Amino acid sequence: MSGKLDYQWRLRTLMAARGMFSTSDLRSPLADRGVELSTSQVYRLVVERPEPLSIKTRVALMDIWDCRREELIEPVTAASERRKAVVGAGSGPVGDFRPKRARISRPGSR
Repeated sequence: MSGKLDYQWRLRTLMAARGMFSTSDLRSPLADRGVELSTSQVYRLVVERPEPLSIKTRVALMDIWDCRREELIEPVTAASERRKAVVGAGSGPVGDFRPKRARISRPGSR
């Protein structure tokens, strides 16, 4: 793979493929392997993309699901960051439909 690397966290997919749909069900198998996490930590591990992940936790997850690293953490090429150009008035489909400035008039001042 060339370019900048990123990854896809696939724990939730592995859990669903093996019939585990509750994040709290993962606490006991992790504890059996010496990884003690709170309910909220396990939830974040499943739902979010963990940036700092201990090797012990990663090895425990791979042992629980009997999978390889590539099945848990899939390397992907990072999407390039492109900034959108500011659309000026009259350019593009939205430019012609800009709101008109409101006129505020005081009572009796017409």
